[in-house]
Amino acid sequence: MNILFGEEQAVPEAAAEKMKEAAVICVQEEGLDPAQCEISFSFVSPEEIRRLNADFRQKDAVTDVLSFPQYDDIRNPDNPQAICLGDVVICDDTARRQAEEYGHSYERELVYLFVHSVLHLLGYDHMDEEERREMRTREENVMRRVGLSRD
Repeated sequence: MNILFGEEQAVPEAAAEKMKEAAVICVQEEGLDPAQCEISFSFVSPEEIRRLNADFRQKDAVTDVLSFPQYDDIRNPDNPQAICLGDVVICDDTARRQAEEYGHSYERELVYLFVHSVLHLLGYDHMDEEERREMRTREENVMRRVGLSRD
């Protein structure tokens, strides 16, 4: 699994390792080979994530994470030997604030947001209650497996 962190990204090493571990779990559960998959990751400012949210989702608000999938159907990649799943964009300021609000570590919040976004890249959504439950179950399973569950 290859996660492309921008050169200016200051992802703590332990969090980066947990992100990679979580991404491997996510793609393996979809029957994909992690060695063939990559994800681009970026931190952005509140202003930038608000602009992206407005441009791509028509929501003029700061959000915590955005996902930009490369494929509508991950089962049909352009090049099955090297599958770029897409881009994950996290607002670091929002992640830090949410970690404090929820009473858990920054690492847990960052990895959770990343897992949430990776699942979007793999085609999961939470537009209705059934989808939301399935996605939440998958998120919690991955977080438990990387040792960052809420319990």
